[in-house]
Parts: sequence; C-alpha cells; structure tokens
Amino acid sequence: MAHRPPAPAPRLPPAHPLRGRDFRLLFGARVLSLTGDAAVPAALALAVLRTTGSTSALALVLGCAMVPRLLLLPIGGVVADRLNARGVALATDLVACAAQLFAGIELLSGHPQLWHLAVAQAIGGTASAFQTPTISPLVAGTVDPSGLQKANALLGASNGATRLAGPALAGTFVLTVGPGWTFVLDAASFAASAALLAMARVRHAPIPARPGTGTGRGAFRRLIGDLTEGWSEVRSRDWYWTSLIAHAMWNGASAVLLTLGPAIAIDRLGGEGAWIATVQVGAVGLVAGALLAARVRPRRPVLVANLGLAVFALPLVLFAVAAPAPLTIAAYGLAGAGLGVLNPTWETVVQMTVPQHALARVTSYDWLLSLGAAPLGYAFAPWAASAWGTSTPLLVAAFLVGTSCLATAAVPGVRHLTMPTKPPAKPHPAAPDHAV
Repeated sequence: MAHRPPAPAPRLPPAHPLRGRDFRLLFGARVLSLTGDAAVPAALALAVLRTTGSTSALALVLGCAMVPRLLLLPIGGVVADRLNARGVALATDLVACAAQLFAGIELLSGHPQLWHLAVAQAIGGTASAFQTPTISPLVAGTVDPSGLQKANALLGASNGATRLAGPALAGTFVLTVGPGWTFVLDAASFAASAALLAMARVRHAPIPARPGTGTGRGAFRRLIGDLTEGWSEVRSRDWYWTSLIAHAMWNGASAVLLTLGPAIAIDRLGGEGAWIATVQVGAVGLVAGALLAARVRPRRPVLVANLGLAVFALPLVLFAVAAPAPLTIAAYGLAGAGLGVLNPTWETVVQMTVPQHALARVTSYDWLLSLGAAPLGYAFAPWAASAWGTSTPLLVAAFLVGTSCLATAAVPGVRHLTMPTKPPAKPHPAAPDHAV
C-alpha cells in the first residue's frame, strides 16, 4: 500500500512589524519627529508674521530651509549609504533638535531677530537633507522582507495622522502660550527620536569598495562615483525614472492647489471652514489609503499606484470650476487615499528591488525631484492666476498630473513589474549596526 507523503506544514503569516523591537523603536522615533514637524509650519508662519508683518520675510525664512535641503539631498544619500543610516539619522536628529531649540528660545525671548530664525531654519533644512534619505534604509534594515509592506503602511498612516494632529497642536500652543513653545516641543521630539534610535539595531549593507578611494582628490572621486552609481541605479529602471516624473508632476500640481485653493474656498465654496475641511478630509484619506495598502497586494503594484495617483486631477478640476463644496472636499479625500496607497506601495517595491547599499542614494534622487517640483508650482500658480485667472493654472495642473500618471502605463517596466519575493542579493553580508 502506497504511503502518502506528509502534507506540507501550513505557511504562517509573517509576524507583524511592530512585534520587532527595532522597528518599534524606529516607528516611535518617526511618529515623534513627524508630530513635531507637522506642528512647526503653522507656528513658523505666525511667528514670522507677528515679528515682521511681511510675507516676503516669511518667504525668505522658508527659502532658507528649502534651498539647502534641495542642494544637499544627493550628498545626504551618499553619506547614509557610505556610513550607516542609523548613525546619520541619529546625528541629524540632534542637529535639528539644537536648531529648533534655538528658534524656540529666540521666540520666547520676546525680541526675535529675523536672521536668527532664518539661520535656524537653514540648519534644520540641512539636517533634513541628510535625514530624509535614511528613512527607507532604516525600514529595510529593521524589518523582515515579508513585513515591509505593512511597515511602510504603518509609517504612511502615521504621517497622515500627524498631518491631522500637528496643525491643531500648533494652533493650541500658539493661541495659549505662543509659537515659541511649538519649536521647543519640536526640539524635544527630535531629542526623543534620537534616544530611541540610539537603542535600535539596524542592518547595514556597506557600499562595495572601489579603487582610488583615499583622501584628497581620491575622496572627491569617490563622492562623484557614489553619486553616479546612485543615478545609474535610477536610470537603469524604466519604471522608476518614468514614475518619478509623474510623482514630480503630482507635487507641482499639489503646490498649485495649496497656493490657490484657500482663496477659492473662501470666496466661492463657503469660507475658511471649507478649506479646513478639505485639508482635514485629505489627511483622513491619506490614513485610509495607507491602511488599505497594508492589506491589499496588487499584482502590478507600480501600475496600480500610479493610476491611483492620477485621481488627483479630479479635485484640481473641481476647484477650477468651483464645484459644490461637498463634492470638491470628497474628491480631495479620494485623492488623498490614492496618495496613501502609493507611498507605502512605492517604498516597498523600491526596498525590494534596489540593492540596500544604494537605497539611500536612490531615494535621495526621488525626494530631490519631488521636492524640487513644489517650488515651481508655488511660483507658477500666482503668476498664471494673475494673467489668466485661477481656473487656468488648476486645469493645466490637472492635465499634467493626469496625463503623466496615466502615461506610465505605456512603460513596459511599469506594466510588467511584479512585487519581488525577496530583496536583491547584497554584495557583502549585512551586519547589525551598533555604532554611531
């Protein structure tokens, strides 16, 4: 009598990322720093306007934060890959803590100097340029590959939640004890984030050694080589660089809406409450989309995510024609859900396809294109609105974001890419990183 082979053991579902000590520490650090950062923009705007009464002064301070962040992002990616993501993130948390604490003390003194605030924001922007590329390597270094989607979805949901809580927290502080304490709170959040990161263990995949990597001119050649290698990783994947163009269009279009939307809401949709509701519903949609991404695994993840991002064209058109407020607000919430699905899905695909030793550099180029498009949108919107009315720039933005996101479906890599089952092989064994 033939014997049946034993039935295979049932596959157990992967452990939830929050069951891992190191990801819990990373998650706590990110929630703290995101909450503080979400509260600062409103407090900074009110603080500068109270001090100077000038929107030009506010633009100067915001530019001092944005310019070094854009210029130094690729360098930040090289440093995170060349050294280690955990050490870089910890150091930048401490630098950002000092910058925000200085700004808070300056405001609490009662006689703040504009150039002091500008310098503090420039230092904070520099720290952000080195900290931002570390996020993806930190997740990949603390989570098993099977749990990456859920881990990224959790971080995406926390980002949406802080967008809801941050402005309310800032408003409470500004109206009760003044904007200075908001900066002190942000400094405390960075300090707590650094303390949590100091306890975490993160796997680090070093960049493979290349000849000619000494000091002096050799070190400069090494920097150029690292930057070039990171760009080659981007350029070699048609699904990646074409999607980055679409994502940049989305960020530029978002800047157009953030510039023109408040005035349209106030004048034609029912007042300030309509704009506040729009922003809040968008944040709720972002959280809902991130939570959905934790449960849904599309067979063609980049294609589905980019098509969902194209939904942002809908609220742009509805704002342009001043559609009824409930319809416009609901459309913005739907677009927020599309973004919420895209972010963790995109991060997971990148972490599973890009070698870990190049992950920070690749994501730094992602952030560079995304953040660089926003100032263009901020500059284009008021100029075009003054020339042709507010509807024209919104409709142009809707056309650009809709066509660019939908056009990625024509790219073979976008259509055919499926989620890998394991990340690419590492050139060296990944080792726990304990040192700062």
